[in-house]
Amino acid sequence: MTECKAAMNRRNAYLITAALALLSVSPALAAPAVDHNREFQACLTLAEKRPTEALESAQTWLNRGGGDHARLCQALALFHKGDFTTAGARLEELAPVLGKDDPKAGASILGRAGWAWLRAGDNVRAERAYSRALALQPDDVDLLIDRAIARAETERFWDAVADLDAALKKDPRRPEAYLYRAAAHKALANDRQAMADIDRALELRPGDPDALLLRANIKAQAGNLPGAREDWSQIVRNTPNSAAAKTAQANLDRSARAPAPAPAAKGDAKGAAAPAKP
Repeated sequence: MTECKAAMNRRNAYLITAALALLSVSPALAAPAVDHNREFQACLTLAEKRPTEALESAQTWLNRGGGDHARLCQALALFHKGDFTTAGARLEELAPVLGKDDPKAGASILGRAGWAWLRAGDNVRAERAYSRALALQPDDVDLLIDRAIARAETERFWDAVADLDAALKKDPRRPEAYLYRAAAHKALANDRQAMADIDRALELRPGDPDALLLRANIKAQAGNLPGAREDWSQIVRNTPNSAAAKTAQANLDRSARAPAPAPAAKGDAKGAAAPAKP
């Protein structure tokens, strides 16, 4: 699964929208001297770009009545700062508060908590957060995909496949879901199913470097080195600045250095000694 894991920031837009909706009706944040909607938007923008400054700004806002929304901004700033453990814990604490009257908002915050725990390396807590989120929004395709990643990280590949099956049943045009399922099937040695999922992912997202890289790796493991080299070369040629291209180039270099089969017990042109006989 880690071979094709992409950054999971797709929940940001709804998280901001949902929190702003809650903010607009919260009586605790009604102080006329502070435009809390504006503070929240500015704080979230700052959290992504300059998280250390955002922490200070959120604390100032908290002192001026920012309440749980200021704490949410602090948690997101900690996430962007790289303190994933603290961010995950705070987001989990805030989810039932800010999501009390809006299950979708609560699920969105728990989804970000799950991602924080994944980044922290605590895959068990990540899965738990995603499961709590899915209890609030059982039809959320993104959450099913995210939980599948957490499950795959703990090598529960069949459980990951089950989540991805459910996600694709709800939305069969999600190339990343096919790709993640292909990676899970590869881990389970179901190469035929993995290749079928990769083909579908490439139909939906032609030339995707992560899909090509996974396909090349399966080909190489099956002994089809020419086919693997073709895919690696395509990645390097078409997406030279991608992370997949870096891996593909390393694989190309490694395969180029692989010694060609040679007749046994013969020296080279310079008269090198033949391998010792047993």
